Amino acid sequence: MGPYKILIADDNERSRSAIRLLLNSEPLFHVVADAKNGEEAFAFARQHVPDLVLMDINMPGMNGFEATRQIKQMLPNVRVVILSVSDDAADLFEAIRNGAQGYLIKSLRPSDWIAYLHGVLDGETPLSREMAERLLSEFRTGPAIKGYEADNIEKLTNREREILELVSRGATNRETANALFIAENTVKNHLKNIMAKLHIQNRVQLATYVRDKGLNKA
Repeated sequence: MGPYKILIADDNERSRSAIRLLLNSEPLFHVVADAKNGEEAFAFARQHVPDLVLMDINMPGMNGFEATRQIKQMLPNVRVVILSVSDDAADLFEAIRNGAQGYLIKSLRPSDWIAYLHGVLDGETPLSREMAERLLSEFRTGPAIKGYEADNIEKLTNREREILELVSRGATNRETANALFIAENTVKNHLKNIMAKLHIQNRVQLATYVRDKGLNKA
């Protein structure tokens, strides 16, 4: 498999240059374009169809949240990670609500950036326990997510329910595979089916679904 195509969107030229330098040092990452606002991010996403978009929040014109929403509507398979200088749960909630797969704090060490982005591209969405709890609280008290209210749990197979329960507890794909004695790729395929059946976009929404429906046995 060739390197992942990555689009950077940040209105700060120094930030874009630093991020490009960091990502291009990783053999499996290739920056295909960088945008200075949401409009450019949307246009470049259409042009390059990247595997991943790194999206700053505060940009002139169209902000990162709106750009994320538009990109995900047009290109639902493109992963988006929001870039931020803070760990504000409200921003994290807004990012997930608009379809983002991850939320990356800019002050993290370069090695943590690389590890995090590999996780997102591999289907994981790692969050600290504190941030996950704050986000779940936001989901419970915030506006409904499109499709989230649909009660389609009866459409899941027994195996899919087992995987849903493990993922909702924070298990990675590998940990889920080991627990169920199946291949990691099998877990990924099941997760795609689960999300499609429940009209859910990411693992955080899966965890929220399980909690709100009282499906977690723990």
